[in-house]
Amino acid sequence: MVFLHNHLNLESALVFVRWVVLPSLFIVSWFAPRLGESWLGPIERAASRFANNKGKTIVAVAFVATLARLALLWRMPVPVPHVHDEFSYLLLGDTLAHWRLVNPPHPMWIFFDTFHVLPRPTYVSMFPPAQGAVLALGQLLGQPWIGVLLSMSAACAAITWMLQGWVPARWALLGGILAVMRIHLGSYWVDSYWGGGVAAMGGALVVGALPRILKKQRLRDAIIMGLGAGLLANSRPLEGGLFCIPVAVLISAWTFSQRGPSFQTKSWRVVFPLACTLTAALLFMAYYNWRTTGNPLLMPHLLYSREYINYPIFVWQSPRAPLHYSNPQFETYFNDWVRTTFKTSWSLLWNTCHQWRGFFLGGSLSLPFLALPWSVRNRRVRFLLIQFIFCAIGLLLVVYFQPHYAAPMTATVFALLIQSMRYLRRWEITRRPIGIFLTRLVVLLAVVRVVAVGVQTDHSRETFWSFHRARIVAQLEATPGSHLVLVHYQPDHSFYEEWVYNAADIDNSKIVWAREIPGVDPKPLLDYFKEKVVWELDADANPAQIHPYRGAVSTVESYEPTARVCFLISFPLLKHCADIDGVFGL
Repeated sequence: MVFLHNHLNLESALVFVRWVVLPSLFIVSWFAPRLGESWLGPIERAASRFANNKGKTIVAVAFVATLARLALLWRMPVPVPHVHDEFSYLLLGDTLAHWRLVNPPHPMWIFFDTFHVLPRPTYVSMFPPAQGAVLALGQLLGQPWIGVLLSMSAACAAITWMLQGWVPARWALLGGILAVMRIHLGSYWVDSYWGGGVAAMGGALVVGALPRILKKQRLRDAIIMGLGAGLLANSRPLEGGLFCIPVAVLISAWTFSQRGPSFQTKSWRVVFPLACTLTAALLFMAYYNWRTTGNPLLMPHLLYSREYINYPIFVWQSPRAPLHYSNPQFETYFNDWVRTTFKTSWSLLWNTCHQWRGFFLGGSLSLPFLALPWSVRNRRVRFLLIQFIFCAIGLLLVVYFQPHYAAPMTATVFALLIQSMRYLRRWEITRRPIGIFLTRLVVLLAVVRVVAVGVQTDHSRETFWSFHRARIVAQLEATPGSHLVLVHYQPDHSFYEEWVYNAADIDNSKIVWAREIPGVDPKPLLDYFKEKVVWELDADANPAQIHPYRGAVSTVESYEPTARVCFLISFPLLKHCADIDGVFGL
């Protein structure tokens, strides 16, 4: 009731801001455009002086991003994974943290088969390896989420570096701060394990190196662009490829043009090192494909789509016949939900556009684009706009969409945003500098949004099934021996609540999760793990309950008294545990 009361108060406050406060502020922009100049002016001038040291600015943005998110842990704690993609990425991170690219297929794979994980020809996540590398780094440092935090902070720093190549230093600093507030502190990218930061960083490196290459032809910038493209290829290959096509066209046209250095100089300083870096990234990508699928040209994601989803990726493709699965949850997800949710329609296109704008801009950061018609007079802005439109069309041609799919475009979006703000700042009507007030209002609204996100954090999410999974994992981790949990689902079980996810090394894991499959005898599974304590989980109980497996009483009897004592002791201490290592069963 307390949460509901606070939520209603917040909704009322937002309605009040939208319909009363904002119109009042627009009126203020007319009558008092320099309101707050006595204290805002000195802050802006101090920030401009600091921004002139570009290296310190980049480091400062990364440091502030990291420190600010850590300061909010009391309100927004380390996230507990609950989406299929997150568990799959965590498997990838655990695999890489064990210093291997793939895991051998398990002989009992049918009981471990789960969403977004390939059980054969190798046991591996279906996703590209870049985000998994970030999670592996975090796991080696003690917690996979550390990798998420560092990647998001690095993405904000990369956006700042990118902007320094396109706009004056003080505006680049502002763009970095807005990136911290919008996509770092105010989005699910840092509060989940899906990714977003790695691809955003790759896009920033590519588009940030572009003006530097055209102006100075330095070897360093060519290598940075190649590294950025490599990050895109190994994080969001389709969207990253679309993002790089306009850049490749511009670099090619510049290379063969008569302007600037000779063709030989351009080739030696830019084209050759860029090609070498890209070749190395693509060779690694091919090697990873070969290790996972057995085919250098077949990505795990495509293999998974072929063997499980069997549904079009692009809007012009016709639906294929549905597949059939031994797991009822697969039938519901792939044959009902996917085919119903992602039917090509105008409403789907509108939903994609709405999700994109709501995530990257919202209401506050949309305001500066009123000045876009004036900013496109700048030739550099026109290129950014063309690249954005090209990528947006490409995204609309794909059936599926989540905001992190558009992560490569983040740098371009912020470059267009800051360029528009520069022109908005100059707006004058009858010699009233309303643009000064409006740009300051944009920053103020971004700050208010961060505060609102923190206030609106929904702690009722701790009733999610994933928190019950964390509780049970913590109990089993505190119980002697190693454990096999056989998960039982009711016929109408929600496919969103998938319990069966395992670590990279299944056989040596303290906790192994397996699904009970209708019509399939679990005896081979029980015989294979005869040394483990066997438990049965009713996933649809409220809350989910675990008890000794009735079909293997003799296996559990020797452990049961100790287990029950440990449960009684550990439950009060561990029921709120949300540690990711425990959640994933590592």
